[in-house]
Amino acid sequence: MKRIILLCVALCITLCCEAKRTYTLWQLPSQVNTIGNSYVIRTHNGKIIVMDGGCKDEKSFLCGFIAALGGKVDAWFVSHPHDDHMGALKELLEKPNGVTIEKIYHSRFTDKMLDSEGARWAAYYREFYTLLDNAKDTEVIDCHRGDEFEIDGVKFKILTEKNPEITSSVYNNSSMVIKMWDRHKSVIFLGDLEVAGGDKLLASEYAADLECDYLQLAHHGNWAVKKNLYEKVKFRAALWPTPSWLYNNDTGKGFNTGQYESVIVRGWMQELGIKEHYVSCDGLVKIE
Repeated sequence: MKRIILLCVALCITLCCEAKRTYTLWQLPSQVNTIGNSYVIRTHNGKIIVMDGGCKDEKSFLCGFIAALGGKVDAWFVSHPHDDHMGALKELLEKPNGVTIEKIYHSRFTDKMLDSEGARWAAYYREFYTLLDNAKDTEVIDCHRGDEFEIDGVKFKILTEKNPEITSSVYNNSSMVIKMWDRHKSVIFLGDLEVAGGDKLLASEYAADLECDYLQLAHHGNWAVKKNLYEKVKFRAALWPTPSWLYNNDTGKGFNTGQYESVIVRGWMQELGIKEHYVSCDGLVKIE
């Protein structure tokens, strides 16, 4: 009997420890009056993963945040090469400030795609690609739909990659959608996906993967994908990488007086019964 009791106690301790073996997710608040998309993940054993990282003006805050976690990024995922998603990473590649990056995952755009937003931005984004090509101690991985990775027990699956055939909102519609999960919780990052990219995802075999606990709303919670994609995902909590002016659609004349459609998306969330919301303008979010 004593042995059975000891085995039961040992099993309970093991299960309690296992229950804590999950990753921590931070949604970083924007440090400037712009739209930054930045998430940091720490695995159970302390490996660090970054999703996008925000714009170039947010480098200092992000760099300090990473430094406080040890200064080494084991994996950095870039949804698409817009400044508010990869600008901080571009700055770090130019001046690391003590931060090391082991691997960068992205879906590399074609030259025609890069040129779609004009010569000025094309030159900026080509600078980013040149930095990736010349990164000496960082492995750069070009991702494709269906690719799966595992980092310290946390799994990642690429649900979308670049869509060179889509000619509207080329950058946003080629956002790399990423699902991240372990046995305790799951997150889907939609990047800046818009209607055409969202429709293609829903029509693909990877629509079956659209279920999660936490969903990063597309394009910072502004109108982007259709409501039917949010209906398909079946999530319980919304991640809003959204400044207050966008969240409230207030560009200076009061609530919902601007040209954005974020308040419409907030209405969709209410209709879908989503009651758990994490908005970056409210400050640093930590999900354990």
